[in-house]
Amino acid sequence: MDKSSFRENTRYAIALKDDSGKLRPANIYVYKLHDDFLVARFTDRSGTLCKIAYTDVTKIVKTVEVDASARFVVPEILLSAKTWQGRTSMQAYGSSPRVGK
Repeated sequence: MDKSSFRENTRYAIALKDDSGKLRPANIYVYKLHDDFLVARFTDRSGTLCKIAYTDVTKIVKTVEVDASARFVVPEILLSAKTWQGRTSMQAYGSSPRVGK
C-alpha cells in the first residue's frame, strides 16, 4: 500500500503485519497521512495513537468515511511528522462533539 490508498478522517478494516510478520486484522481511524507512514487510532484495541508504515498494511477490507460531526479530534502538534520521529505509539485522548465530549 501507499499514501494514495488512504484518506484522512476515515475508518478502515485492514490486514496488518505485526512485529513478528504475521498478518492480523485491525480496525483503525486515520488521523494524518505522511510520506512514509500514517497516524491512526486502533478502534478495536487500546485506542492509542500509532504510527503505521504503509508497507505494513497488506489489504484494505472495508472503508467508512466519517461524518464531520463524528470525527475524533486531537491537537495538530500530536499528528506532525516531527512528533513521530522517535516513537511508534502515544496515549492521547480524542473527542467527538457527537458523543458529548
